Amino acid sequence: MGQAGSERQHMTKVTHEFDLFGKHYALESGELAKQATGACVVRQGDSEVLVTAVVSKERKDFDFFPLTVDFIEKMYAVGRIPGGYLKREARPSEKATLTARMIDRPLRPSFPDGFRNEVQVVAMPLVADQEDPVDTVCVMAASAALTVGGVPFEGPLACVRIGRDPETGEYIVNPTYEERDVSDLDLELAGTSTFISMLEASGDEVSEEDMLDAMAFGQEAIAAFCAEQQAFIDAWVEANGPIEPKSYELDEPNTEVHDRVFAHYGEMEAALKDADKQSRMAKVAALKELVKGEFTEEERDAWHRAINVELKGLEKHAMREMVVETGERVDGRTATEIRPLMVKPDYLPLVHGSGLFQRGQTQVLSVCTLGMLNEWQRLDTIEPVDGKRYIHHYNFPPFCTGETGRMGAPKRREIGHGNLAERALLPVIPNEDDFPYTIRVVSEVMESNGSSSMASTCGSTLALMDAGVPLKRPVSGIAMGLIQENGKTVVLSDIQGLEDFLGDMDFKVTGTERGITAMQMDNKATGLTPEILAQALRQAKEGRAYILDAMLDAIPEPRTQPKETAPQIISLTIPTDKIRDVIGSGGKVIRGIQDDTGATIDIQEDGTVFIAGVGGAGEEAAERIRAIVKVPELGEEYVGRVVGIQPFGAFVELLPGKDGLLHISRVAKGRVERVEDVLNVGDEVKVKVIEVDEKGKVSLDRLDKPEAPASESKGHSGNRRREGSKPRTRKPGDHGNAQEQAPARKLRRHHEN
Repeated sequence: MGQAGSERQHMTKVTHEFDLFGKHYALESGELAKQATGACVVRQGDSEVLVTAVVSKERKDFDFFPLTVDFIEKMYAVGRIPGGYLKREARPSEKATLTARMIDRPLRPSFPDGFRNEVQVVAMPLVADQEDPVDTVCVMAASAALTVGGVPFEGPLACVRIGRDPETGEYIVNPTYEERDVSDLDLELAGTSTFISMLEASGDEVSEEDMLDAMAFGQEAIAAFCAEQQAFIDAWVEANGPIEPKSYELDEPNTEVHDRVFAHYGEMEAALKDADKQSRMAKVAALKELVKGEFTEEERDAWHRAINVELKGLEKHAMREMVVETGERVDGRTATEIRPLMVKPDYLPLVHGSGLFQRGQTQVLSVCTLGMLNEWQRLDTIEPVDGKRYIHHYNFPPFCTGETGRMGAPKRREIGHGNLAERALLPVIPNEDDFPYTIRVVSEVMESNGSSSMASTCGSTLALMDAGVPLKRPVSGIAMGLIQENGKTVVLSDIQGLEDFLGDMDFKVTGTERGITAMQMDNKATGLTPEILAQALRQAKEGRAYILDAMLDAIPEPRTQPKETAPQIISLTIPTDKIRDVIGSGGKVIRGIQDDTGATIDIQEDGTVFIAGVGGAGEEAAERIRAIVKVPELGEEYVGRVVGIQPFGAFVELLPGKDGLLHISRVAKGRVERVEDVLNVGDEVKVKVIEVDEKGKVSLDRLDKPEAPASESKGHSGNRRREGSKPRTRKPGDHGNAQEQAPARKLRRHHEN
């Protein structure tokens, strides 16, 4: 082992504990993962995460910064064994992917321009106490790991989550899961003590003013965590000596290449002035090839990275100069102008709900599917969240940008954009008591030229309204941009792809007419002042209202009922002691109802029954269940079927599994010797309930009594009595008739008991 490796093995462990905003934290390094470039353990409460950073020794031959961030959930952190056949962690969950993106986004712009060494940051939760989330604190740990590793970047960095007590209005920093459940705001901010570079938010229709106030408070909280991180670094230096900055070769600008490429500024400006994305890209690509052709083969081999970097810089500079100097964008719009809209609800037949939303050359088809509550998505993560009943999925196939590419599992970008659209609509989704469905919306991006996640939000609103989901209020969304050039600042509404890629800010805002439901921001401009943010939110509000008006012109309100193709879901409550009757032995009864009606039935432990069926299937199944659990009441009338005959009367089935006794004295008008003389098994008879005893046994009276048949008696020998002869009278000590009547009395007693 070399000297440097030996020193790392003998470094002194340093722990810095501190309290901020009512919660306890700790940063620790020097014991775990000492062969990484840098490593840090961070704790909030009893939750603990190890974050490592490794920088490759060799510079990669790329014209971009190769940073990879992974968040690896470990089920042992919550004392669980992973599911599945392998019983080990496999592909990352959606939450793990979102957390990795949360760490990546503030780190990426903090590295110096021209950094080409590969960087991998890995966050591994070791303990998740089910009270304190482990996601936001990972940014602080990554920043500390890079710092103690001597990696050049603009730190310290930190990330905080801001919640709000809806009763007192007080802000909560890094709220527990329980505090988050009651908060009307969920705002995540990351950056330095003076600069916000990343933002994610969802809220219950929060006003622009309140959101700006929460962001200002969040910036103060970030500064406090950065100060504590600096205290940890100072303690590290005191224990282990000065941190030696590592030397990494950067891609330095090549003055000759810059001058020769930027000589084509006028041509690039002309190529960019085309509203059609594919045509503009073709012109720009042709110009870039022309410029490359002016370099010799030897120059291209020696300067290929520099040439590509400068060509990208030329395109960026021309676009930005055009906006700040002329006020005109590449497609001819003004700064606040929205691209042409096309809104088509009810776009597809047969599906439960659909909507096509197009803004400029960004087009999204959203499709809504309704299902039973038991079809909710179950989540197997380290967080104390069982699952969700509103699900949004976003797909970005390569054809939407006119390219070829891999189709398959969603990439990180798709998961992130889908989550944003899901958070945008979640505050207006009705609760399951008002709308007992699981709801899934899939947004298929058909064309993309920027703001596809906002088009997904708008298309999903259309699909939900078309499906008859009673949204509290419709939601629209818009993406805002920022250009800061030559000391001038321009806020752009409804940015397209080029303005996102070459601009300083991508700021997405969704909401209703009452307030904001979700936000997402990635910012590269260090001069992002509260005044600029306020202007961006004002323009976003105006743009959202304009788009929402166009949507409401096409579909003013949700359908009053789901479509005929959607399942009708009926909920009813049965006594818990009747659940076994509905299910039946081995599930025989409930399976029979489902097979006969085509409905789907889900019975909860508390007796709540959810029934889903297309057409009248659900109501038919509901009626059969109601019949099973119904208890006949005094005075009710039924048309029942005779299911059994005894000497003392007939048993009549009133409801499935519910019989009543029609006594022999009530089967006809007059005296009846034998029930079989009037009724047979299978006969239908109209009856009325005249008694229900304390044990639930039902006595009936026949409503349509016929005349009793002519009386015929039997002698002791069983022969018919001769016409005109006197009936035999019972004498003392004569037990013959008593013996004949004994079985009848026994059966009667059995019924009465």
